[in-house]
Amino acid sequence: MSLLTANKIGKNFGGVVALNDVSLTVDKGEIVGMIGPNGSGKTTFINNLSGIYSPTIGNFIFNEEDITGFEAHIITGKGISRTFQNLRVFPNISVLENILIGLHCKIDISLWDVYFRFLKTRKIEAQAREKAMKVLEIANLTDSHDTLAKNLPYGKQRLLEICRAIVSDPYLLLLDEPCAGMNPVEMDDLADFIKILQKRGITVFVIEHNMRFIMSVAERLIVLANGSKFAEGTPTQIQNDKKVQAIYLGDEGDL
Repeated sequence: MSLLTANKIGKNFGGVVALNDVSLTVDKGEIVGMIGPNGSGKTTFINNLSGIYSPTIGNFIFNEEDITGFEAHIITGKGISRTFQNLRVFPNISVLENILIGLHCKIDISLWDVYFRFLKTRKIEAQAREKAMKVLEIANLTDSHDTLAKNLPYGKQRLLEICRAIVSDPYLLLLDEPCAGMNPVEMDDLADFIKILQKRGITVFVIEHNMRFIMSVAERLIVLANGSKFAEGTPTQIQNDKKVQAIYLGDEGDL
């Protein structure tokens, strides 16, 4: 069953066409990858999906609801979380505090509660902490919960960012080049972690340049070129597609 359907998504920035007629589906429980050369529109696509931009044309149906043009915090509340290409942890607070920030959209505490319902507030805070610690346990970061985020190795900072995204229990997790800057061992750990998330019921949509990584983790790949969907298939099908190979070899003029 489709969790997400993108219908003929187009995005223009002035006279520049960044996305053109991109349609795709993502089924519940899938790990779907999106690849393509630099400038092909990958990040623009998830920026439109996550509410940073609004499509010029087309729509997104998520959980049978049209979410096109919703603001980013509304889309997060609907069950879509994301990470960004550039690392965005908060370096000078603890690992646990970073995770708790990801729960802000789920915690319902008013100023009235803070001042006049102290016990209720303490209970909610304790529940949030317990949930955050459980997420850290999944990523083997429990022992680092009091560590400043900036003191974690780079690969674990990336895992921390993903943990912050999943603590709100999203249905769909968007990852924008999650293994950028990682060494091969860190990439393998990340691939294992993403598969654990899939087993826990999270659908994952990954943008990635590293072919070794994306081929190992994705069940289906979508290829963008010049803002349009160019190919779709299993990793093996895409890997053996001569036209896709030509794109990556800079031979698009012959297509």
